[in-house]
Amino acid sequence: MPTNNQVRHDITNRIIESIESGSLPPWRRTWRQCPNSGWATNVVSRMPYTGVNPILCMIASMKYGFQSKQWATFRQWKALNGQVMKRPEGIEPGKWGTRIVFAKPITKTKTDTHGDEVEEKFFILKQYTVFNIDQVEGDHLNHLRAGCEQDTRTEFERLEHAEEVFSATGADIRHGGNHCYFSPADDYIQMPERERFDREYYESLSHEFIHWSLNERRLNWKAASNARAQQYAEEELVAEIGACFLANEIGIPITESLDNHSAYLNGWLERMKGDSSYIFRASSAASKATDFIMSFNRTKDDASTAGADTPVVVMS
Repeated sequence: MPTNNQVRHDITNRIIESIESGSLPPWRRTWRQCPNSGWATNVVSRMPYTGVNPILCMIASMKYGFQSKQWATFRQWKALNGQVMKRPEGIEPGKWGTRIVFAKPITKTKTDTHGDEVEEKFFILKQYTVFNIDQVEGDHLNHLRAGCEQDTRTEFERLEHAEEVFSATGADIRHGGNHCYFSPADDYIQMPERERFDREYYESLSHEFIHWSLNERRLNWKAASNARAQQYAEEELVAEIGACFLANEIGIPITESLDNHSAYLNGWLERMKGDSSYIFRASSAASKATDFIMSFNRTKDDASTAGADTPVVVMS
């Protein structure tokens, strides 16, 4: 069984390889608007994967051309009478499935220096191998495939839904000027007028909302580094990933442009190569920020818990 450090190194190397191959960062993958496209989701629990797992699924989707958001383990597909396809020629053994992780809580009892028994809690990273529905045979599963039905929502309706999500938070959003930013001191989000944007308005607003959620008044997230420049770069990475997660969750397209973040890309790569926990911290924070923002607009029915086989990552 691989150690936590080995799991982190493996995942970090996969993300680095994806970026260095010339692709967009994997969390920036665009998608077709269809009920079965979007954020990687467990087909049994219907809950989206969290932490670093959506990124790992995006990497596999880019590599093999998967279009659907539906994923499950071999055993879960079998229980649905689906047959995972045989590994195609040219794909190395062990590479056809996608390895994702979740943190399994472990509790141990030990005796302290006073002779008292105390509980010690920690997490062990456990790996699962999942397969996209595009790797699974079975006509009875076609209703889960991307493109099986047309998305009849209009762009206006999708944007209205985005407005509802952001409005439900009660955040102070101001319009005017030429810049997008979140002001920590005065706790407001500043955006240029909507008319100056196309679809990028909601993508930019999502980015600033991640900063808003990380503030000490809410999630109180702190970067790991003590250096201000590195703290800023790490929060930008969280906001960059979180904005893509949030846009995906809401159902609004994201652009391929990285104009606002390309200056950080080399720095992010350098940090990932030197610290295998870096992408875990950022993706975990991005997931938590996304969940926090969406929680204002979710009903009790939407907040059902994930099934036991739904891998998640709980990392700080």
